[in-house]
Amino acid sequence: MLRTIISLRPRHLRDTLRVAVAAALLGVSGISYGQNADLQDINRLLKAGQAQQALDKVNVYLTTKPKDAVGRFIRGLAQSELGKTNDAIMTFQSLTEDYPELPEPYNNLAVLYSSKGQFEKARVALELAIQTHPSYSTAHENLGDIYAKLASQAYDKALQLDKGNPGVATKLNLVRDLFSTNPKSNTAPRAAVSTATMPVAAPPPPVAVAAAPVQAKAAPAPVPAPITAAPVATAPPAPAKAPPPTPVPAPVVSDATNDVTNAVNGWAKAWASKNIDTYLGAYSKSFRPEDGASRSEWSATRRERLAAPRRITVELLGTTVEMLSPTEARVTFRQSYSSDALQTRSRKTLTLVKEGSRWLITRERVG
Repeated sequence: MLRTIISLRPRHLRDTLRVAVAAALLGVSGISYGQNADLQDINRLLKAGQAQQALDKVNVYLTTKPKDAVGRFIRGLAQSELGKTNDAIMTFQSLTEDYPELPEPYNNLAVLYSSKGQFEKARVALELAIQTHPSYSTAHENLGDIYAKLASQAYDKALQLDKGNPGVATKLNLVRDLFSTNPKSNTAPRAAVSTATMPVAAPPPPVAVAAAPVQAKAAPAPVPAPITAAPVATAPPAPAKAPPPTPVPAPVVSDATNDVTNAVNGWAKAWASKNIDTYLGAYSKSFRPEDGASRSEWSATRRERLAAPRRITVELLGTTVEMLSPTEARVTFRQSYSSDALQTRSRKTLTLVKEGSRWLITRERVG
């Protein structure tokens, strides 16, 4: 049931959860490192079980390319293989801060937290991985395993408090069997969950409303026409002049929507042109990073990431603006980012508020 993507020693990264490896990082997230012979050789050493040699080589490689995402990811794998769990956690944590759009570092953080018994931290990391990449099946599978481990802890506590409850004991045994160390139990296939279609209730038939009966009036008796002189012919009256049609106003795009769009485009332009002060000035003072970092730490990291590449290209695709109120808006789009070291695509949502005459970002969410 529980498998790794490559062969890793059970005492480290495996720990029942599936590990994301460098090949997965390249495939799922769209990063391209071309024909980088150094990284390919280092990755081969890691696969061959030569973790120390791989770590030594990748550390040398990163002295000249300290921001290389794949190199840092391989370093985290090598540290994990060597049992340097705290070092590996620091490596993957820094990757999530510098590249929050990548799900694999979050996944491997969860594996490491799980190996230390910190299942709540593992759950949070996996939910961030899924938020970044909803189709990332490895994170979904691992999250299910983490929920089962949390359930085991809860059942165990319940049994300590009520030892005579047979239902709790049965549930606890079932969960423990799921994570049995018996090799046969670990090769069971994952259960396929069928998605049943929710029946839609038919709308009730319309209620017929009976109209009140109307009594027919008797026709009046005919009255003989009076005898009069022949009428004098006159001109027919002129037809009444129809009023002119009311003009239908053309749809108007609100000025606020235009202002929000211009603010987001200006933010992307400042990012692409590496205009750091203008880029950071697009964020409100009330902005708080999603990863829980302080505003000063986040600003310092963003300055470093904008200054490092020689070139940056940022393209916003399919932008939609939703006005939540006259002073608050939500903007969603697909972001295409590329530099001389990294290429990614991700879905992003910005929340902006109007402060004075400017629209500023108060929240930035990936996924």
